[in-house]
Amino acid sequence: MRIGIVCPYSFDVPGGVQNHIVDLAEALIGLGHEVSVLAPADEDSPLPPYVVSAGRAVPLPYNGSVARIAFGPVSTARVRRWITRGDFDVLHVHEPLTPSLSMLAVLCARGPVVATFHTAMTRSRVLAAAQGVLQILLERITARIAVSALARKVQVEHMDGGAVEIPNGVAVAKFTGVEPLPGWPGECPPGRGGALGFLGRFTEARKGFPILRDAFVALAPQRPGLRLLVAGPGDRDDLYGRFPAELHDRVTFLGMVSEPDKARMLRSVDLYVAPNTGGESFGMILTEALAAGTTVVASDLDAFRRVLDGGRAGRLFPTGDAAGLRNALAELLDDPDQRAALTACGDQVVAHYDWPVVARRVVEVYAAAIEATDGRVMDQEWAGLGGAV
Repeated sequence: MRIGIVCPYSFDVPGGVQNHIVDLAEALIGLGHEVSVLAPADEDSPLPPYVVSAGRAVPLPYNGSVARIAFGPVSTARVRRWITRGDFDVLHVHEPLTPSLSMLAVLCARGPVVATFHTAMTRSRVLAAAQGVLQILLERITARIAVSALARKVQVEHMDGGAVEIPNGVAVAKFTGVEPLPGWPGECPPGRGGALGFLGRFTEARKGFPILRDAFVALAPQRPGLRLLVAGPGDRDDLYGRFPAELHDRVTFLGMVSEPDKARMLRSVDLYVAPNTGGESFGMILTEALAAGTTVVASDLDAFRRVLDGGRAGRLFPTGDAAGLRNALAELLDDPDQRAALTACGDQVVAHYDWPVVARRVVEVYAAAIEATDGRVMDQEWAGLGGAV
């Protein structure tokens, strides 16, 4: 099968959608399919061999943040050329409601189009001013995929259609058997030590880092060997300023980490902690921790509960409850058998999220979209809409 995948966001700046597309493309190639990915990127950016640059992206305030996207007549022409040259059996666009390449590809496409929706956004200011284009986009999409139950709910309730729920995948092989960081996790004698991990923006309220900090500070005096490993964006001094001075030597800050180092970081702790307070439609970092063989302790959010099989594959604690987190951490650090049982269940759960498994489900949607169009292409009136963008 010849598959064209379109990414709306720049490959020059790492992000969840970009990572998803790279992993999906490589899994599809591994299954024997021909794949080409179109994405915004500087011409001299190092890109995987299957990625085609659509030119430099520009920053645009969008949906409460800043997205690096590509839009306009030049981008439209590049999208159209790529589609013509690719002669794809199916076009797979991601986040087509973002004013970027995916939207343009839907408007230019003349064959079956599959769209993946990653977020739970219902409308943006840009789309509110372009209701006609929105309706055209939705009518042009042959099949929809939602990466979470929440994203699917938005499709059903706000986008006049359903979607197949296929979760984000995880490249299990990239996390299995990697070496931990030097000196981690170390020995964990009952009641004395242990290593905790956190990955994310510690300054962002919904990531819940203060809850983990309070639990760590409460546990540390009774556990002189307890350590905390933190990775993600942020200022080092800002992080250490959140802890009592006497605990600074027990907190290690890695800053931003590469994908290989993220795997090593997850392998370096006894417990990975996700103290998020809300706003999560999935739990990607949880599946990655499970793939690394690390026991997970997470807030009792619906998205996390789904990933952790209701608490069978990881320990859930009441959302926002630092005391509840402290008790859960203390219990698990002192009970290696319970950690092993959770990890064993986690191995079974994460196998369903392994990219080759997820990719096969995506291919089933491709096949259904191709069958639904019965080999027909859209007429010239449809295809001509792309030139008006």
